[in-house]
Amino acid sequence: MNSVMKKLLLITLALGFAVPAQADIQAAPGTKYTSSRKLGRAVANILYGVIEIPEQMVRKSETEGRKSGWSHGVVDGSRRALKRIGYGVFELVTFHCPTYHGTFKPPYTRCGADDRIEMNPRDGLSEFPPELGFETYFSHSRSQKW
Repeated sequence: MNSVMKKLLLITLALGFAVPAQADIQAAPGTKYTSSRKLGRAVANILYGVIEIPEQMVRKSETEGRKSGWSHGVVDGSRRALKRIGYGVFELVTFHCPTYHGTFKPPYTRCGADDRIEMNPRDGLSEFPPELGFETYFSHSRSQKW
């Protein structure tokens, strides 16, 4: 009986150490990009793609001056808006198919390694349209409770 208990204890310990070693707790790199995210990205690009026009007007005004903002900013913003709306229509039609290298990732030009912004918004399109006004990427804030 004592020998059986020792063997059972050894088997239990061996399995206890072997099973966690086989577990993979990390998610695959593309798991955050799903067909529903692609559909949401398509709807956002179609509905809010025109926000690129005032966004580029403000960016060009800040970097190159007001005249550039009202001329080059409008032209560049219109180009980016049409490009974004075109991508939105393409992704809306193909949201159920993994079209970009066999994944649901956005087909835009990749530029940076920043986790908050997937693409470089100055040269390439970001995944979702820009926000007008105050932008925040943090879910916490300081607030007083009275």
